[in-house]
This record gives sequence, C-alpha cells and structure tokens, in this order.
Amino acid sequence: MAASTDSFRAGKRLWNPADDETLRRRYPHTRTSTLAQQLRRSLSSVYVRAAGLGLHKSAAYLASPDACRLRRVGDEHPGKATQYRKGNVPLNKGLRRPGWSPGRMRETQFKKGSRSGKAAQHWMPIGSTRLIDGYVYVKVADVPSVPYTVNWLPLHILEWERVNGPLPAGSVLVFRNHERMDIRLANLECITRRELMARNTVHNLPKPLAQAVQLLGALNRQLRRRTRDGKHDRRTA
Repeated sequence: MAASTDSFRAGKRLWNPADDETLRRRYPHTRTSTLAQQLRRSLSSVYVRAAGLGLHKSAAYLASPDACRLRRVGDEHPGKATQYRKGNVPLNKGLRRPGWSPGRMRETQFKKGSRSGKAAQHWMPIGSTRLIDGYVYVKVADVPSVPYTVNWLPLHILEWERVNGPLPAGSVLVFRNHERMDIRLANLECITRRELMARNTVHNLPKPLAQAVQLLGALNRQLRRRTRDGKHDRRTA
C-alpha cells in the first residue's frame, strides 16, 4: 500500500481495511515479526490489532519451528510444560537452617549492625551534635532506616523540656535574641503559635517595608488571576 494513502491521527498511522484483510489472511500462519515488518508496523501494534479482531495462531503454526520451541498444541502459553507444579515439594526443603552458609560464607557475610562505605564514614555516635537549618540537633538514638527526626532532636527543645517538662501542645520555642545556636534557657521563650504569627505579621514591620510587602502581594494576586483567566480563555477558544 502506498504511503500517500495512509491516514494518521495524533501522529499514529491508522489501520485501514486493506491492512485488516492482510492481517486476517496471514496472521494465523505467519510469524508476527515478519508480518509487522511487511505492514510497516510495530510488533505490539500487530498483536493488539489481532487481538481486537479476534485472531489466533493456527494449530499448524504453533506446532511448526516458527513458534516457540517449548510451545505445544493446547498449551496456554510457552513454558507450561516446564513450570513448577503446585504442590511439588522443593528438593532443598528442610536442608537449610537460619544462618546456614556453605564454606567460608559465614566469615564474609555482613554482620548485623555493621556499616561500610559512606554509611561508615558519615556515622556519628549517640550524643553527637550537628546543625540542621541553623538549629543545633543532638543524636538521641541509632535506629536504622528511619527519618532523621527519630534519631536527631533539637537541642534547645531538649534543654527546655529537661527543666520545664514537655512542650505544651500548640506551643513553640523562640529565641529572644534571634540566635538559633544560643540555647541558654534565658534565651528561650515558650509562646503559642498564635502569638508567633502575631509577632511575624506584616504590621509589625516598618511602614515602608510593610507597604512594599503588601504591594508585592497585590501584584502576585493579579498575576495569578490573569494567568488563570488566560488558561480559561484558551480552553474555551
């Protein structure tokens, strides 16, 4: 079939009556890869189209060398004859025990809790400290494969709770001098999240800065509105 008569949709070449007729006539007894090459289509495209037309390979083809060597007439799929049957007992059942290892395998196996490579280089013992987002964290546990917030806790919160007990629900600790590494109890203040929001509100900023923040917010809202309206117009065009 000439390429000029081909029809396309979304970049894909459509099947036409002539191709369907060729597929019906040759699919049952022709190797699919050969048929796909002659029809100038992918292998998966031919399989899908054949399934849609209800086509199947003939018994003569399945018994021929062109079919899979393991396929037999009446098999549901290749390899069925060599499948492990349900109910068969594995030959090594009961021969191995927990910790079993042949030869010197036990000597070279990873031991529980052992570390190597980067894990060993970066490992830190309990009690170590490090900076995370400007806050001092201390390692309180060594549980593998968990978020760092399980093994590492903020040192300023631990120090405050050591004296005052658990931090009340809905409360946060703030640094009076705004220095996150200054974890002295005198520098820690427990306030509610509502109080924290009030402290950080734009109205507490100098007037020129507050006006600039409000103007920036108004501009961002206008940009979002125009972008949203533009998308809507394109959809309805």
